[in-house]
This record gives sequence, C-alpha cells and structure tokens, in this order.
Amino acid sequence: MSAVSVSLSDQETGTSSDQCRASQSSEAPCIDLHGLSAGQPSSADGSPSPSAETTGLLSLPWEILTHINSYIPAQCLINVLPKVCHALATVAADSTEWQLRARRLIGSKAGFPVVPLEGYDWPTACMEIEQLKTCWTSEVHHGARQTQEDEEERDQMRLQERDQVARELEEGLEDDAVEGNHRMDIDADEEQDAVINHLEDLEYITLPLDHIAAVNSVLHLGGEGTSCATASRDRNVKLWDLQAGSNGTLLHTLGTRGEYSTHQGWVWCLASRGPLLASGAFDSTVRLWDVQAGGASTGLIRTGGAVLCLSCQTDVLLAGTFDKKVNMYDIRGAQPLVKSLELHGDAVMCLAADDKYIISGSKDCTVAVYDRTAGKDLQRLRLSSYLLSMSYSGCEVWTGDNSGMLQCFSLQAGSLKALSQFDVGHTDLVTGIHKSSGSLYTCSADRTVKVHLPCAPPRTLCILRRQAGVSGVSIHHILLLSNIRLCCVCVAVSVQLSVEAGVLAVASDDEVAVWRPRR
Repeated sequence: MSAVSVSLSDQETGTSSDQCRASQSSEAPCIDLHGLSAGQPSSADGSPSPSAETTGLLSLPWEILTHINSYIPAQCLINVLPKVCHALATVAADSTEWQLRARRLIGSKAGFPVVPLEGYDWPTACMEIEQLKTCWTSEVHHGARQTQEDEEERDQMRLQERDQVARELEEGLEDDAVEGNHRMDIDADEEQDAVINHLEDLEYITLPLDHIAAVNSVLHLGGEGTSCATASRDRNVKLWDLQAGSNGTLLHTLGTRGEYSTHQGWVWCLASRGPLLASGAFDSTVRLWDVQAGGASTGLIRTGGAVLCLSCQTDVLLAGTFDKKVNMYDIRGAQPLVKSLELHGDAVMCLAADDKYIISGSKDCTVAVYDRTAGKDLQRLRLSSYLLSMSYSGCEVWTGDNSGMLQCFSLQAGSLKALSQFDVGHTDLVTGIHKSSGSLYTCSADRTVKVHLPCAPPRTLCILRRQAGVSGVSIHHILLLSNIRLCCVCVAVSVQLSVEAGVLAVASDDEVAVWRPRR
C-alpha cells in the first residue's frame, strides 16, 4: 500500500472550516434575512410587499446591496436567496457582480475564463471555485475580505519563511548529517498527518482492492460520486460502493459466464453514460455492461486493435485504438460499427467529444477535429509533443502531454486554435486531466495529483504526492497475429483520476485513493 502526502500552496487565513461547511449547506445558509424590511409586511415568498414603502436593508442603494451580496457564499446566493427575498435575488442576478466575484476569487493577474464566451455561466463558475478553495485549501475569499495587495504581501511573507526554514535545515544537516536525515523523515510524516488533518472538509480513504495487478483506470458512476469502477492489468473490472463501510465495499467483478476474467488482456480504459459502462482492453475488444442490472453483460465489440481510450455520447460510443483509428459504434445495432475514422498516423491516445465534434490526440504528435454533422475531417494540428489526456468543457479543450505540460485550445465554429501551454510543475507524463467551470485537476507519472483553479496560468491550490507505486514507463509487447510481427509499444504507467460531485478518485499501481466531502 503506497503512502500519500499532501502539500498546500496559496494557503491563507480565511473562513473557518465550520463556516465553510455551513456556507455549502442549503439547510443552514448562515445569513439572517428576517429583518430585511423590519416592520413591513412581506409576501409568501419572503419578498417585501410592493404596496409598502421599503425600509431597512432594502432601502439601501444598489451598490451597497451588491457589496453585501459579495460576502454571501455563491451557493447561498444561487440556491437559497431567491426563495427568501426576491429583491436581493434580483441584485444577485447581476452578471457584472459575478464577474467581479470571480476576479476576486481567481486574482486580477490571471485570465478567466481562458476562452471568453458570450453567455458564460458565471454563477456556477463562482460556486465551483468557492467550493474548490474551501475543500482544498480550507479557505475561501468573499467580496472585499482581502485585496490583491494583501494576497501578494502574504505570498511574499510565505516565501521568506520558507527560505528561512530551508537555510536552518541546511545548517542543521551540515552539523550532523545522520541526525538531520533522521529528523527529516520524522518531520515528513508529521507534516503529512498535519496537512491531511488540515483539509477538514475532505475525508481520505483507500479502496480495499483485490486486484492482483496495477489499476489502469478509475471512473465515477451515477453522477453523484457514490460509486465507481476500476480497471486493472489483471484483466478485471470491478464495481465499488463508496458509501458502504468505512473504506468502500466491492459490489461486483464484471464478467460473463464461463470466463475467468472481464477481458483477455489488460483493461486500459472506461467510459459511461447513464446505466451503460464500457470497458476497453488490449485484447482488442470493448465490452458493455449494465450497471443498474448489477453489472450484467450487454454486448461485445471487436475493434481490430488495442483500445486506448473511450468516450460515451448519447447516440454513439467512440473508441480510440492502437491501430490509428477512431471507431464510432451504435450499440443498438446488430452490426455496431458506424464509421471508422483514420485521422492519425499512429496510436490514438486520447479523445473527447460532444454532439457536434470529435477531438482526438495521437502518438504522432497531432490533434484532429472531426465534424459529426458534416461527416468530415475539419482540422489537424501538429504539436511538438503527443497528448495523453484530454478534457473538453464548453469551448475549452485542456490536454496533458508526454513532456509534463498542459495545453489549452479553443474550439469555436469548428476551428481548433492552440492558445497557451502551461508548466504546472509536473515532471513526467500527464496521464489524466479533468476541467470544469471552476476546477482543474491533473495527475502525472511523476507521482503527483494537482488541484488548480482553471485560469491562465492555472493557480495550483494543492499537491497530492504518491510516495510509492508509480514507476514511470514500462514496455508492453503486443503480438499482432494477423501479420506475425511483434510491436513494442511504450505505455505510461497509468495514473488516472475521476472527479464527480466534489469526489476525487485517483488510481495508481495497486491502490485507488478517494478524497470526498465529509458526511
């Protein structure tokens, strides 16, 4: 079992964890609105009567009311305030105020969103950012609680403190190397416990895995972060209940009658939509399962090449394969293959899609866009590195490559444009990435998982260090019997992540770790 340590960056004094948890609960919104218009009758929805002269809080100028709203958590403004007071809810609907709130949360020097978009959902982005900062740094910024100057001053103080500690540690090691090394080991353990305990809004568990080989992939199921699936090099896929027991409980090992394992080769990738779960393996098959029916087998698709990535859409299942293809399947048909796209000159390592476009990245250092409606290849960009992971959200495409870098693209009107490349400190392959309106998660073969704000450049909030179990790169030999030749394919040891409803699951080697909001 590998050990885990955590380090936090940009940590500052802010709202206490109890207050943060209260701010995230719609049942305890931590504001008192009963006296908004003292002495005045109110309607059934809590808003002041239009026939009465407004007094009290609601008589204040609009600017003051918006300033007061800036101190109220975004989740409360979105989910609670409209039910309490129509007037304040109208104030909270001001798009400009949400943009100012996002700027205060992100910082004035960072670009957000990275791709400007008309009609951007600012309230949801602000709510996600506040929840992310609350969970992963135990602090959240509201309104004028701090200025950018205060933040920069505290950053400078922290750097000075770290330099001082480093100098003292260096002097101590020079005086007594053996004693110093022993002290460093102890301090590292104490720091790990202290930091994990500091993330008071998160609970850390590891699944009691009975896989007998490395876990290649983990995927949340059901949309609520209460269950997940794991895929392993032991050729099996397992379903887990994350709420049962103290560390989760195994529900099923997927398989068909008469077979000893889920697949006949390494299971490399997973994808799901609704009750459908798809697993792709190095045995050149995609197997389909019904999660709601206890993991019953519902289909088998033969692809012609090792399956390296999957994507489930409402009307089609996509598979990227080692034999350079992106295959489109309609799982309802007797002959499921709809079309086989040859967009690349080497193995397809990652893909993402929606109802309009398919974006795929290949080991030939290209990224391609296919128009599903027009049925044609729109664009192919050549890069200086090859992509291993991809997340498509809105009109932003975030990717991780084999050099440890993140790349951000915009996809608008069928045109893919490379925007920026970011170095967030990963020193090896970026094997997993997840981006939403207010969060960005990355994981790497360098044994780290990082939590960022999704701005330009990304602002790292927390680093989770995997101390064992990730060994970099292994060599896998695939025997292609069709032409009797042996191919050596370099495959990154898979460190994968899945994020859903604030629950982060990370698979690496023989362990799956889960960070989830406390019950």
